[in-house]
Amino acid sequence: MANSTSLKSDAIFDQMKLHFATDVGKELAKKVGFVYQFNIAPKKIGFNEEIYIVDLKKGEVTKGPYEGGKPDATFSFKDEDFVKISTGKMNPQIAFMRGVMKIKGSLSAAQKFTPDIFPKPSKM
Repeated sequence: MANSTSLKSDAIFDQMKLHFATDVGKELAKKVGFVYQFNIAPKKIGFNEEIYIVDLKKGEVTKGPYEGGKPDATFSFKDEDFVKISTGKMNPQIAFMRGVMKIKGSLSAAQKFTPDIFPKPSKM
């Protein structure tokens, strides 16, 4: 099961939780206003994925499937690729074109999920 695997992404989602509790994070959440689901796979997209919800209507980050209907957009990544994108080492558009990132749902909502939503990286 995926629960036995520790993902590097866990630390990023933990930082996002803290970020959305700040005034800057709350402003950002209000500005975007969408709900995103992230399926993070340890090795291969579609296998043993951990699910995270980044709810920018409420400014919350939770682990597990979305309880409030359908998310506006769903992203699927391998753990290492999500870390690269969230730390600015990989461009999200290039990741999408290369098939490193898969998107379901509203592409216009997905385009609003930009790297400035991630907290500025600290040493991990």
